Amino acid sequence: MKKMIGYAAAFLIAGTLVACSVQTATKDDPSFESVRKEAINSDNILQNKEGTELYIANLDANTVSIVNEKTQKVEEEIPVGKEPVQLALSPDEDRLYVSCRYDNKIDVISLEDGKVVDSYEVGKEPFGLLTSQNGKTLYVANYRESTIMTVDVKSGDVTETIPVDDRPRTMAETADGKKLYIPHYLSGEISVLDTEKKKVAKTIKLADSPDVSDRKKSQGIPNTLEQFVIAPDGKTAWIPHLVTNVDTPIQFEETIFPAISIIDLEKDEELVDKRKELFEEINVLDSKNETMIVSNPYDVAFQKDGSKAYVVMSGSEDLVVFDLKRGGNATQILRRIEGDNPRGIILSNNGETLYVHNAMSHDLATIDSGGSSTHSRAKKLQDNISLIEKDPLDPQVRKGKTIFYSANSDEFEADITGNNWMSCVSCHSDGEINGLTLMTGRGQRNVPTNTRTAETGLFTWDGSRDDFTDYLLTVQGEMGGMMEYEPGKELPADVEKMYDDLFAFLKEPSSFPVPQSPYKENGELTSSAKEGKALFEGKASCISCHSGSQFTDSVKATGEDGELTTDVTDYLHDIGTSNRFDVSTKGDARADFTNPRDGKSFDTPSLVGVWATGPYLHDGSAETIEESIQRHQYEEKSELSQIEMSKIADYVRSLD
Repeated sequence: MKKMIGYAAAFLIAGTLVACSVQTATKDDPSFESVRKEAINSDNILQNKEGTELYIANLDANTVSIVNEKTQKVEEEIPVGKEPVQLALSPDEDRLYVSCRYDNKIDVISLEDGKVVDSYEVGKEPFGLLTSQNGKTLYVANYRESTIMTVDVKSGDVTETIPVDDRPRTMAETADGKKLYIPHYLSGEISVLDTEKKKVAKTIKLADSPDVSDRKKSQGIPNTLEQFVIAPDGKTAWIPHLVTNVDTPIQFEETIFPAISIIDLEKDEELVDKRKELFEEINVLDSKNETMIVSNPYDVAFQKDGSKAYVVMSGSEDLVVFDLKRGGNATQILRRIEGDNPRGIILSNNGETLYVHNAMSHDLATIDSGGSSTHSRAKKLQDNISLIEKDPLDPQVRKGKTIFYSANSDEFEADITGNNWMSCVSCHSDGEINGLTLMTGRGQRNVPTNTRTAETGLFTWDGSRDDFTDYLLTVQGEMGGMMEYEPGKELPADVEKMYDDLFAFLKEPSSFPVPQSPYKENGELTSSAKEGKALFEGKASCISCHSGSQFTDSVKATGEDGELTTDVTDYLHDIGTSNRFDVSTKGDARADFTNPRDGKSFDTPSLVGVWATGPYLHDGSAETIEESIQRHQYEEKSELSQIEMSKIADYVRSLD
């Protein structure tokens, strides 16, 4: 992997001149002169020690930008692999490591040359990455296969593969380099990895926010852990995440809440009473004396003296300032950071300027931090700094993607959400699942993935929608937006186009690539999976419903015109999995009540990439694919042994 130059040299050995070939490193090779002594975390925006350069991963543009802080301009935009999500800087600051999520590799940028000089093949969907203190080892969190890999940066070889819990995401490292903290995106857990023993020493489980009588107060299950940022004193760390209430029917003011949890790094325990939650520690009032609602917290920055913390809210697109000298509560919300979908934040070395990375508009917002003074306030500075030369996405896809990730009630032709509470991504974490079952008016519903959702037939678990504009019902009933429109009437052209834009984003293959299955061997089915395939297509007759390229018969629910229609119910199936919460309906106003449902027959879900979408069934009541198979009841089903069901599950887990 390394770029080496061979040359001939002559040496005098025992009086004899001997010619030999010697390998000498080029300037592309890493240097190991510095030892880092401060805590760090992986992120989509970093800066060098002097604070003269900023490094930004331009997610869907597949580039990394280097910004000169003095000139406020992009010095270089460097092409890298697909979906660069996070960065790590070597202690000597000669190399920048980039996790290219959809290429399963780490690109290595020489900051002297301003280009990629090496790539390391790692696991499936690398996300967080950090170097060791001396820079000789790179730690990589592989999101899809739940491992941490250690890479020798000189050889590029993977030296260790350490199993961890589900969906490791970003990472942080203590100042002494002895511990790595690895948040697990959906489970609300953080693995503490001992870097000397190379194993997980402890798992921290974030506590549920307890139920309270007022449903509009923060309560529920922690999930969608976006970052882990260690405070300047090294004693605590902040984790921005969501809290989701699954006990009551989805309602925009009662289901999704922003939160920041605090971890005691000396005891490796959560400081439960220190959690920052809406209406409590986050309770800044507006001009109407009402609490300002913020959503989707993503990243954190601290003043070096620990006096303030700044949290970017990627959904509502706000900056929340916490005064740590006066109790630690939020004291200011800077409404509407310029740009779309802020996901990264960093503070200049002098503590005066905040740089906010907007992932959808691909620019940097600059904000006067207000410094460490208790009485000063953050405020917008000059115009944003554009990070990319050209947006690779089609403008309609970009608009749809921006809408999907936004909870900004003021930005679009119509409010996609009520009062900034939630975005599409608040439930569909990372565009896919959140691993939770939410209560709806029709019963419990397992949050489905958006992977290939445009190709899998009717929409929703009961197949009661056949057109994407029918999601007006979700926006109104669950997100609190667009309440002024009559569901049974045609939408205004500009609002209709918002749904067209969203659907264009969901149809774009690069938006949510099918997760590659880690259950194959060299890209092929295992022998057990091959036997499972024969059973799937034969004795078990799974293929009678899970058919075609998308493994669903829902695509057959078409009328004489060849278009999907909710009138065709032949492809809704009662497999005996309904529960006491499921109710029949007379249809909905959007379809002029022509789409009644019996409450026990469900649309056939696609099995493409299903290994990554547990739990299973419409209500999320099956923890595993094996349990889901066992629970299926249908006329064609033969008696299957446990071994046969296990083999079918092996096959289903291999579908990608």
